[in-house]
Amino acid sequence: MNRTLPVGLGKRTYDVVVGHGLLDAAGAMIAPFQSRGRTAVVSDETVWALHGPRLTAALAAAGITTLPVIVAPGEQSKSFEGLAEVSDRLLALELDRGDLVTAFGGGVVGDLAGFAAAIYKRGIDFVQIPTTLLAQVDSSVGGKTAIDTARGKNLVGAFHQPRLVLADLDVLETLPIREMRAGYAEVIKYGLLGDRGFFEWLEINGAGVIARDPVALSHAVARSIEMKAEIVVEDEREQGRRALLNLGHTFAHALEAETGYGEELRHGEAVGAGMALALRFSAAQGLMTGQDAERACRAITAVGLPTRLDEVPGHPFNAARLVSHMAQDKKAEAGRLTFILARALGDAFVARDVSASSVHSFLLSEGATP
Repeated sequence: MNRTLPVGLGKRTYDVVVGHGLLDAAGAMIAPFQSRGRTAVVSDETVWALHGPRLTAALAAAGITTLPVIVAPGEQSKSFEGLAEVSDRLLALELDRGDLVTAFGGGVVGDLAGFAAAIYKRGIDFVQIPTTLLAQVDSSVGGKTAIDTARGKNLVGAFHQPRLVLADLDVLETLPIREMRAGYAEVIKYGLLGDRGFFEWLEINGAGVIARDPVALSHAVARSIEMKAEIVVEDEREQGRRALLNLGHTFAHALEAETGYGEELRHGEAVGAGMALALRFSAAQGLMTGQDAERACRAITAVGLPTRLDEVPGHPFNAARLVSHMAQDKKAEAGRLTFILARALGDAFVARDVSASSVHSFLLSEGATP
């Protein structure tokens, strides 16, 4: 059964629909959000080859013309160059504010298309059709769009909420197992940051989620989206509680920067390692028990995600360089680092005054070089 989960933002409220067969119904569901019978569909080469014909047929059945804007797969497309390419294509299509952009792909495509929609003619509506587990449970919901720069990940972007999100679980059947694991990192994050019961459910059912068991997968995706929607409604622009969604991300982004945002380290893999580091750092600071931290690490490891620096491609890492990347993080303020730490499983909080020296010492204890 399909579920409709609202993101309640007043006049900008939109639905996230989770279920099966949504791609084939996409035309009818998207039709109310465009007025000229056409949509620019931003996708990558891989997704378009797998699912483009089905989406095109679904849109055509509703009288909507598909205008494909296809980019290269991979994080490298989420760049100034990629943004310029997509923006130029939208201009060449002569889209106006009555038209619609459809983001059809994983997190890279969603971020890139969403940011392009945010700045195109000062803002055009867009719809998200996420095709990876990570994008379905995290990046497609909440309106954060951005590109990467040489100085860090997601440092240039805008808040731009979609009009609709269609999370079709069927498209995950073509997802490589590595991508399922990467997406699972963002699923277990929700349990670790604020729902111990969900974390304990995942300890038992995590393998089923990875294996795409329909019941387990549906529950995991829907619960993750429910939690994100609750947080976004409370704190749309990340002035408070929404920062909890960055659990593990300060470490993760530093690792990604060191490995060049390449194929050897997926974002979700970095988040898995980053969460484990954040929880062990919490334990090292006396905030939570070492037993809780290691229990979380076991749950992350159980699905094949890294939890230690020597399990991340690029090891050994230099502690000073990692801390330098963290200082460039958009959450850092006045030379102090911001981390999401935890007091217990399911009890995370924002720590805005973490000293760089304590992080440096911790990284050395984790096997980083001076």
